[in-house]
Amino acid sequence: MFEMIVDFLNALLWGKILVYGLVGAGLFFTLRLGFIQITHFKHAIITLLNSRKMVTEGGLSSFQVFCTSMAARVGAGNMAGVAVAIGAGGPGAIFWMWLIALLGMATAMIESTLAQIYKVRDENGQFRGGPAYYMEKGLGQRWMGILFSIFLIIAFGLVFNAVQANTITAAMTQVFGFSPADVGLILVIFSGSVIMGGLRKVARVSELLVPFMALAYITVAAIVVVTNIEKVPGALMLVVKSAFGLQEVVAGGVAYSVAQAMQSGIARGLFSNEAGMGSAANIAGSAAPYPNHPASQGFVQMIGVFVDTIVICTATAAIILLTGDIDSDGDGIRMTIDALTGHVGQEGGAFIAFTILFFCFTSIIANYSYAETNVLFLTGHKEGILPFFRLIVLGMVMFGSLAKVGLVWALADVSMGLMATVNIIALLLLSGLTVRVIQDYSHQLKSGKLPSFNYKDFPELMRHKENAWVVDSEQAANEKSVEDPFLKGKKTHT
Repeated sequence: MFEMIVDFLNALLWGKILVYGLVGAGLFFTLRLGFIQITHFKHAIITLLNSRKMVTEGGLSSFQVFCTSMAARVGAGNMAGVAVAIGAGGPGAIFWMWLIALLGMATAMIESTLAQIYKVRDENGQFRGGPAYYMEKGLGQRWMGILFSIFLIIAFGLVFNAVQANTITAAMTQVFGFSPADVGLILVIFSGSVIMGGLRKVARVSELLVPFMALAYITVAAIVVVTNIEKVPGALMLVVKSAFGLQEVVAGGVAYSVAQAMQSGIARGLFSNEAGMGSAANIAGSAAPYPNHPASQGFVQMIGVFVDTIVICTATAAIILLTGDIDSDGDGIRMTIDALTGHVGQEGGAFIAFTILFFCFTSIIANYSYAETNVLFLTGHKEGILPFFRLIVLGMVMFGSLAKVGLVWALADVSMGLMATVNIIALLLLSGLTVRVIQDYSHQLKSGKLPSFNYKDFPELMRHKENAWVVDSEQAANEKSVEDPFLKGKKTHT
C-alpha cells in the first residue's frame, strides 16, 4: 500500500506538475534575465575564481559555499542516477538532462540571489538564508517557509542521506564484498565526526575534498573518451536521436519513447543539479560573497549547475555509452561500475567504488548542513535541538545502508518533488525583485564599478530590520578598490 502511494505521487509530480513547472520556470527566468547563463558565463567563471575573498565577516566564503553545494550535488545522482536515467529512458535521457541543466542555470541564479537578499545572522553571527527565509520575509508567508522546511528536512536530512548511504554500500558490496552493516557503521562514525561540528566544519571538509575528487573523476572520464574517440560521434548521435524518438530501439532491443526519455532525464537531472529545488539556496544564503552583492553568489551557483550536469554527469554518460551496452536491471551503480571496468579493467571498479565513497560521503554531510539551517528556522535559531536531530540523521544513514534501492529512490523523488513545487511558486512570486537586484549588479559592472549592494535602493527590504545587508562605512570603503579583476580594462568610479 505504501509503495502504491509513493508511485502515485511520483507519477503526479514527475509525470505532469514538475515536468512543466521546472522547464517552464527555467525558460521564464532565462528570458527574464536575457539568457544570462550564456551572456554572463565568462563573468561567472571570473566570479568563481575570485570566490575565496570575503568582504564581510560572519559568513563562509563563496568558494566554501560553492564546494559545499557541489558536495551535495555531486553524489549518487551523478553516477547511479545517470545510469538509472539511461536504463529507464534510454540514451535520450542525457539530452534532457543537458537541457534542464541549461535552463536550471538561470533558475539557480534566481534562487541563490534571492537567498542572499533575505539572509539573516543567527546568534553566533553566522549568515543563514534560503527558501524558508525568503518565503517568510519576502512573501510574508511563514507557513509556506515551515512547509518547505519540513519537506527539506525529510528530503535532505533523512531520505537523500539514505540514498547516498545506499549507493556507497552497493558499490562497496559489489567491488570489495563488504557487509552492508559494516559499511553503514563506518559511514555513521565518519559522518558523525563531521556534522557534530556544524556548518563551518562541513564547509571546511567540503573545501578540501570536492575539488580533488571532481578533478580525479573528470580525468578518468577524459581518458575513456580519448581512448574511444572514434565512438564519440556515434554516441552523440544516439543521444540526440533517442531524445526525439528518431531511434527508439537501441542496444538490447529495448524501446524508449520521447516521454520516457524526458521524464527520466528531467527527474535525474534535477536530482543531480538541484536547480529549482531550493536546496543549494540554503547554503548560498550563508556566504559573505565577493563582490559584496547578492547576485555574485547567484553567478557562483550558476556555474555549480554547469559543472554538476554538463561536466560530471556527462562524464558518467560517456563512460556508459561508449561501452555500447546499456542494458540495466535498475541497479544504476552496478551499471556504472561494469561500464568503467569494461574500459580499464578491474581497477575501474575499485576507482568507481572509492569515487562513490567520496562523492556520496560529502553529499551526506552537505545535505545535513541544508537540513540544519531549516531546523534552526523552525526553532527560531535555538540550537538545543541539533544534537538530537544529528542522531536521527545518522540513523537514516544506517537505514540507507540496509534498505532496498528501489524504494529509497522512489522516496527521494517524492520528497524532492514536493520541495521543488513549493519553491518554484515562491521563486515566481519573488522574481520581480530578484531580477531588479541582478540588473543592479549588471548596471554597476557595466559602468565600471565593483558591484556592491545597497538595500535602501529596494523599498521591499526596508521593513526587514533583521536583514543582514547593512553595509557600514568601512565595508563601503573596502568595496571601492581600484585594483580588481572584475574591472580590468575599465575605468573605475570611486
